[in-house]
Parts: sequence; structure tokens; C-alpha cells
Amino acid sequence: MTLVELIVAFTILLILSTMAVPLARARVRVERERALRYALDDMRQAIDKYKDYCDAGYFGTPKLGTNCYPESLDILVDGQKLNGPDGKKVRFLRRIPRDPFTGTTEWGLRSDQDDPKSTSWGGQDVFDVYSKTTDKAPDGSNYSEW
Repeated sequence: MTLVELIVAFTILLILSTMAVPLARARVRVERERALRYALDDMRQAIDKYKDYCDAGYFGTPKLGTNCYPESLDILVDGQKLNGPDGKKVRFLRRIPRDPFTGTTEWGLRSDQDDPKSTSWGGQDVFDVYSKTTDKAPDGSNYSEW
């Protein structure tokens, strides 16, 4: 009788654990999606704020071909000197966020002269960022299109 009870208990535990694994995977994916959205929003807001400062003339004359967008993401972290006697630096990001799907801080970049669906960067400026992952969201869209 005891061996039968033990087998039944292990069977019930096996069934419960097989139901919990897909739920845990879905939870991890939702957390990664949330982190991706937050990172993309954070970087895009920093790019827009840099553009606003540049358009207002706070950085002096913009470099030709950049259209007042930053030349790289590193400029948003390192900062840009303000045009003035004190030469203060303005930083737009504390650090480049980590991509939750690739695990790196390398992001796909787009210039304002690039095609919106392009996966290669023209190198003129940073107009937009995207994830380099090839994974797809549950709705079928690519995470790189977010």
C-alpha cells in the first residue's frame, strides 16, 4: 500500500510541475518584453531630448549630416558640452541599457536617412534604436520592429 501511495504522490507532483513550467516561461517572456519596451522608450526619449537641445542651439553649430541627432549612443552617456562660458556637460542616459533578449548593450541603430525597415546603419547619426534579436513576439511581430 505504501509503494502505491508513493507512486501516486510522485505522479501528482509530476503533473503539477509540467503545468508550472509553461507558466514560468510565459512569465519570463513577459518580463523580458517589459524590460525591452522600457529600454527602447528610455533611449528614444534621450535621443529626442538631445535633438531638442541641439535644435535650440545649446551645443553650438551641429555637425553636417547629423541633422542634430547624436552621432552614437555613447554621446548620450558621456554627455555633450553646452555652448557657453562654463562648458557644462549634459548627459541624457546614465548607461546604455542591456537588451533583455540578447543580453548585451549592442543595439541596432538607424539613421534618419536609412530606410525604416533597414537592418544596416548608415552611420550618419542615431535616429532610432531597435533590438538585434531574431525572436518573435506572441502576436507574430519581430521584437526588432518594436
